[in-house]
Parts: sequence; structure tokens; C-alpha cells
Amino acid sequence: MTTSDSFGTRDRLTVDDTSFTIHRLDRLDGVDRLPYSLKVLLENLLRNEDGRLVTASQVEALARWKPEDQRGGEIAFTPARVLMQDFTGVPCVVDLVAMRDAIIGLGGDAARINPLCPTELVIDHSVIADVFARTDAFRINAQLEFERNAERYQLLRWAQQAFADFSVVPPDTGICHQVNLEYLSRVVFTRDGPEGPMAYPDTLVGTDSHTPMVNGLGVLGWGVGGIEAEAAVLGQPMSMLIPQVLGLKLSGELPPGTTATDLVLTVAELLRQTGVVGKFVEFYGPGVASVPLANRATIGNMTPEYGATCAIFPIDQVTLDYLRLTGRPEHQIRLVEAYAKEQGMWHDPNHEPSYSQTIELDLGSVEPSIAGPKRPQDRIPVRIAPHAVAALLSGQSYAEAVDVGLDEASGESFPASDPVAIDHDRVGDRPAEPCGCGADHDWPSDPTELLLNDVPVSIDNGDVVIAAITSCTNTSNPSVMIGAALLAKKAVERGLSSKPWVKTSLAPGSRVVSDYYDRSGLTPYLDELGFNLVGYGCTTCIGNSGPLIPEVSEAVIASDLTVCSVLSGNRNFEGRIHPECRMNFLASPPLVVAYALVGTLHADLVHDPLGIGSDGNPVYLRDVWPTEAEIDKVVGECLQADMFSKGYADVFTGDERWRNLSVPDSETFQWDPDSTYVRNPPYFEGMGAQPEPVADITGARVLAKLGDSVTTDHISPAGAIKADSPAGRYLTEHGIERRSFNSYGSRRGNHEVMIRGTFANIRLRNQLAPGTEGGWTRDFTAAGSPVTTIYDASVSYASAGIPLVILAGKEYGSGSSRDWAAKGTVLLGVRAVIAESYERIHRSNLIGMGVLPLQYTHGATAESLGLTGEETFEITGVTALNPSAGSGQETEIPRTLHVSAGEIEFDADLRIDTPGEADYYRHGGILQYVLRQLLGAKPSAEQG
Repeated sequence: MTTSDSFGTRDRLTVDDTSFTIHRLDRLDGVDRLPYSLKVLLENLLRNEDGRLVTASQVEALARWKPEDQRGGEIAFTPARVLMQDFTGVPCVVDLVAMRDAIIGLGGDAARINPLCPTELVIDHSVIADVFARTDAFRINAQLEFERNAERYQLLRWAQQAFADFSVVPPDTGICHQVNLEYLSRVVFTRDGPEGPMAYPDTLVGTDSHTPMVNGLGVLGWGVGGIEAEAAVLGQPMSMLIPQVLGLKLSGELPPGTTATDLVLTVAELLRQTGVVGKFVEFYGPGVASVPLANRATIGNMTPEYGATCAIFPIDQVTLDYLRLTGRPEHQIRLVEAYAKEQGMWHDPNHEPSYSQTIELDLGSVEPSIAGPKRPQDRIPVRIAPHAVAALLSGQSYAEAVDVGLDEASGESFPASDPVAIDHDRVGDRPAEPCGCGADHDWPSDPTELLLNDVPVSIDNGDVVIAAITSCTNTSNPSVMIGAALLAKKAVERGLSSKPWVKTSLAPGSRVVSDYYDRSGLTPYLDELGFNLVGYGCTTCIGNSGPLIPEVSEAVIASDLTVCSVLSGNRNFEGRIHPECRMNFLASPPLVVAYALVGTLHADLVHDPLGIGSDGNPVYLRDVWPTEAEIDKVVGECLQADMFSKGYADVFTGDERWRNLSVPDSETFQWDPDSTYVRNPPYFEGMGAQPEPVADITGARVLAKLGDSVTTDHISPAGAIKADSPAGRYLTEHGIERRSFNSYGSRRGNHEVMIRGTFANIRLRNQLAPGTEGGWTRDFTAAGSPVTTIYDASVSYASAGIPLVILAGKEYGSGSSRDWAAKGTVLLGVRAVIAESYERIHRSNLIGMGVLPLQYTHGATAESLGLTGEETFEITGVTALNPSAGSGQETEIPRTLHVSAGEIEFDADLRIDTPGEADYYRHGGILQYVLRQLLGAKPSAEQG
């Protein structure tokens, strides 16, 4: 690619006798006032300016950025690399393979379908916590993982050798975000250019919404849908609007007894209340230096939970110290420091850039918290947790429950510092009422008796049946992981044990965690409480929690109990963690251990004992809670740079099972017609070299009418596959036994399974089928409009040639960056979605699959317009998106389209926000657009 230098910014930077080409930001006026994140974007434009996709006017627009602008101009962002995980990465690879087949079918060269941007895929989403609380749990779970996923792994092994600049981190190594933080990230990227080595900020997009975890390292990146990522892999710049940037000023220090998890839950609540959807968030101020890198990464990880695009910390000494701790070469560390200081990207606590908005957080105001029962931003202070949970079980909303808790709970600190009078009869399987705070909790109690290991116990509403130290959010953070292990040690030494009805598990983000646990001698104490290693992967946080204890599962189902999970994750949406857990709470790893010890959310951890110790005395949380000094001592003694350098020395090699996979040496993949994991998708069937004009939508019916906060977890298939579901029936018809169904996530490479699971979440409530939960709708093609599955109805509509529409409320598509939420939508026959508001990634994904995103105007809703979902819809004005023949000018995107729904008429905002998105829609999707571009591209030698 030929680049321009309209602003004369190309220069040299020498570090350790190596001279790098850089693009100096100080050659432009007024750049010093820009936030750190926009400086990174500005450098990206300067380096990639080509006069066509990246223009001088884009550079000028960003350099002249005004904080007060509500809507910035369009720019083209070119990430330095792409990060994938296997759940979202396998469909990307499947699509790339299908594109090779398609381009050959159109007379093109298969080699054009090849990564033009470095791409790294980490296999981390496939391990399931089937076996737990056993010393051989990891070995058995890893074996089961490989047996279930051999076809998928074979595809990835083939891609590793068939595609250039495509690296795969094999299974049982770690979670993509922790591997990214500890090893893959460069902070300052280097690559050979026409004038020698170039140096520039490390940037990325990732196919997992928690990609911003790396923002804690000063690396700008965010989650995108798999279809956007595929375009980036193929060298396409990403069209985006210059964002607003919110500055979050940090001051003070965290109080004793609080953790990084408490901080991030506080930040998530604060930023959701502030409203940062689609914005950049940037941390600055005197408190930044007191936030350890691991805590910064924890905050960045939760970015999608408050709706921002990124949440970034600038580069400073803390960044360099972490790079040194994790074994990065000294030359790279010196380059990072020199480049950041040369480019004005080094954090100055006394300098306040221009921000669109600023808010402040005193770290000293943070208190121990959990979040739930179904949204990450719904923070509950631990001191009021039993009161709030009782109110939630009584049918009150989250807001009402927190108000009840604040009214009833004392303001005592955590852990409580003074002994509380105790009745020893209250200490057993569960605390009795009233709790130690002195208040009575009114909640629906329905104790169910069962035998566990021949010991009679009972479980009730509000009890904990899953306690999991899991997910990328916290398992990258040594302070909370060591804190959990020290709490376990003290609890075991006092004679405590986990409650027998709790399924306990430990799934670290990398093998380094096991290394420092072993080096510190803390592993046996976690094992004693049932927190044995189950695998290195996401497990419980993404629904790979495995089955509950069988007797517990039977009791929960038989008595219809509302039981809970407590996990150190970032997501707790309905139906996500386990289908039998209706309430799910996010908590720090030490609190996960504490709740495993008490076995219920009704326990008041401030006042109630965790249990009776071996000496016959009550043991309180304050007795076993580790101090900062204790944690720091273990971290300082046991976390060393050599653990990272040795652990990642052969990170791409894999174990014997991975190395022995048989893969063909071929330019195209050999599809297995009998595979139920990997199938050739239908996106390019009947595709021509030129797109057909887009048309208005007529005669459409509503497939689903949905309320607020419908997440991609509700839309996209995830978790276990039920035998009596459309997907389960498909697998059975193809000879797959129930025990081999695996999960939806593992079968994302098979569109037949995924279509059947789209909108099939067990907690989805479709207002067209009142009184139901799950993937149900009404089929208006049949007499009497009977209730049937969404998939079966879509088949009827397709046979009748009827397009479909989805109606939705606020925050449609929030949650994970699941591309299948858009892919499944379009393959069901949905042509348009009309919602009150969208989360950024899902709106983009819908366009990327050729689905029209519309938004009610001026605060209107389906209810205010009188829409029932039974109407026949027509959407007109779509044809205005077609380019005018021979005009040579950019087609103007219409602001609104007209909707007719029976006798109801209204205009809806068209949420195609940029010309680039309009191009994707005109071509029927981003994959078709990129394929046509590559088909007509110049020889690859000129692409660069």
C-alpha cells in the first residue's frame, strides 16, 4: 500500500542503536490537548494515509477534534493486529475458508483470502467444568475437551499452516485476554517497512467483547463482531466515527479490605449511570499511579458491561514495571518508554487533556461488593447483601432490593472489626433468621431435604450451588488470586470446609497462576476446599459450568428452587451461567471462597460466622480475611519474571494431542459432509461479482417482540444444547448421542445448529407468545397462529417467501460481541430490527450481515405506537441507499425510513451511521463486500 505524508510527520527514533520510522504527532498544532486514546488514533491515520481510504481531511478532523462535538466525523482505523478466541474465532476461520471457495467460484485467486493483518487466536472457550473437586479434574476435563472438539481443532490446526501471519495458541494454555496481557501485547508495535523498521502504538480489535482488558496496558483495542474482525484480518480499515472521550479522574487509594473486583463493580455502576455507550473512557489524575497494572486490566475487562468502546490507562512507570515483571525483553521496554515520551503519550498526573466530559472517583469510597442477580452493573454492597437477596427473592426489583438493604443494614465496615454475640445453634448448614444484623428477612423459604455422601442436608431459595473462581476479569490479577488462596489457607487451618451442595471450581487465566500457587505452597488449601484446578479457560463465566451435583440438581428442579451461583466473572445474564441457576452474582475470588464456606447468599458476611472451627468457636470472615501486607508478601516472593518467560517459551507448540492432529497440506479446506461441527456456510450462495440493488421491505411479519435489555446471550446460542430443542433434534437426527452434544459455542462452525438455537435462550420472553419462556413465537402463516418454536416458524415464513422483523426495547444486543447473534438473525430470515436503542457491537454486526437496524424516533416505543407484533410491516425509503448511476458522488444516507404496520404509520431513524456501513449493507454484508473488493483488487504485491 502506498502511503502519503501530507503533514510531514515521518521521522526517525533511535533506541539501542536501532533506528525506527515514526510519525511525529508534535508536527501538528494543538495535539497536546488531545486525550491519550485520540493521539493513538491520530498516529494511526498519519501512518496509514493513502488519499483514498485514509485521507488528509480525516487527519485534520481528528487533530481539530472538539470535545463538545456530539457526533464526530468518519475516520478509517487500521488495527495493528486482530485477537480471536475459539468460540468466535472458529466461525471467522470457517468464513475465510468459505471465502476461498467462493473467490475460486468467481474466477479469482484463493491466495487473495489470506490475513493481511497479524492475527492471533487463543483456544480458551471450550473447556467445561464437568469434573471438579478432584486432583485429576484438569486432566479429565482436558481429555473430554479434546474428544469433543477434535473437528474444530483440526480446522484451526489447518488454518495455522494454511494462512500466513495467523498464530494459534493451543487449548489448555490460558484465556485469550490474559495471554494477550502477559505475552502477545507489544504496547509499541514494530514491523518492517520500506525504509526499515517502523514503530507505532500497538492496537487491535478482538472477537471477544472483553478485549479492552488490554487497555490497562495502554494498548488501544476493543471488541468487534467476528464479521468486522474478518474484514480487519483481510486488510480492510474499520470505518468509525471520532468518539467522545470521557475522562475519569482518579484520586485517593483503595481502603483496606477492598479488592480490584470491588473497584471494577463500582466503576461499572458509575459509568452505566453516567451513560458512556459508544464512548471512549480514559483514566487520568493523581490516583492513576496507585492503581496496579492488574487492577487497570480488571477495569478495562469490564468495559462492555458499562457499554463503552474502551477504557484505557495511558503509559507510565506502572506499565514498564509490568512489562518487566512479565519477562518482556529490555529493548522492548526501553522502546515503549522512549516512544511514549517522544509522542506525548506518557502519563503526566498534572496534565488534564480536553475531554468531552469529566467525572471523578475517590478510590477511598470503594467498598466490598457483589453484583447481580442478572446484570454486571447492579452492584450490591456486601454489608446489605442478605437484605437485598431476601427482597429479590420476594419479587422486588434490583433497585427496590438495594433500597431495602440500605434501610435495614448497618453501616459497619467490612470485614467487621468487633465481635458479635452469637447463638451457636445458628451455626450449621446455614445461618438461621434473624441474621447477626438484628433484622428479620422476609423471603419465600422452601427447604428441600437431600442426602449428599449419606449426610442429610437441605437447600433453599437463595443458596449457593456454584462457587467458581473463573474468567479473565479476575484470574489475571495476582492480588485477588493470592487473596483467595490465603483466605482458603486460613479457613482450612481453622477447620472450615465448603458446603457439600456447592460445586466449586478454579479455572485460572494462565498457567502462571498455578505456578505461583505452587511456589507459595497455597495449592493444597484451595484443593482442600474443593477449588481444584478444572482447566485453563473461561468455564463458568461463559456457561461452561458443567452439571450441578446430581442430587442438588434433582432437588432444585423438583422444588423449583431459585438457587444462586457466585463467580469471579464479568457476566451474569439470565440463563448464561447454568440453566438451573436463576440468580447469579459476580464477586471477587476471596468472596467466592467465602460464599462456598457459608453456602448461601442469606449469610451476613459482616456479622454472621462462616462456620464453627475445629476448636468449637465461631470463625468470622474477619478472622480469615488476608491483609494487604500478607498478600503483597506472597506476591513479592512468588511472582517472578522467569515464570512468564518459561511459561510462554513454546506457547504455540501445544501438547502431544494438538501436535498429532492430522491436517491436509492444501490451499482449501476439505469439508466433511458428515461433520456436525464444521460446515460450509450459505452466505455466498448465488452471489455475483456485482451486488443487486437494495429494495424496500414489504409484507414482513414479526418473528419476536422483545422488551428491554435483550442481550446477545438471549439471541445467540450459548451453553448446553437441550435434547428436545430444534438443535438437539438436529443432532439426534445426525446420529449424535446426548452425551456428545457439547455446547452451542463449540458448534459455532455449524450454521445448522446455530440457526436452530438463535433466540432459543431459556429466559427469553417473546411478547408474541405470552406465558412462555424460551425460543417460542407464533406462526402467522398457519391457521389460528399457533405457538411454535422460533426456528420452526422461520422455516414456514421462508417457505412462504415472507421476510421477518424483530421489535425490541432499550439496549438491544448488549453483552458479548457474539457475531452469531447477527448471523443467526439473518439466517432465520430477519431483514430488519426496530429497537429503542442498540449496543454498539450488535448494531454493527447486524449491518455486517445485511440486516437493517432501525430505531424509534423521539422516545417512541412499540407500546406508545400501539404495535402488538401481529401487524404486517412495510419499510420504505430503503432504495435511497442505492448509488445514483454515473453521479460519481457519495450516496447520502437517509436519516429516517418510513414504516407502515397495518394502520399504524411512523418514521424510524436509520442506524446506518457511516458511508462504510452503507457499503456493507448494499453488498448484503461485510463478507460479500470484502470478497468483491478482493476479487477486483490489484495484485497482492501492491497491496503491502
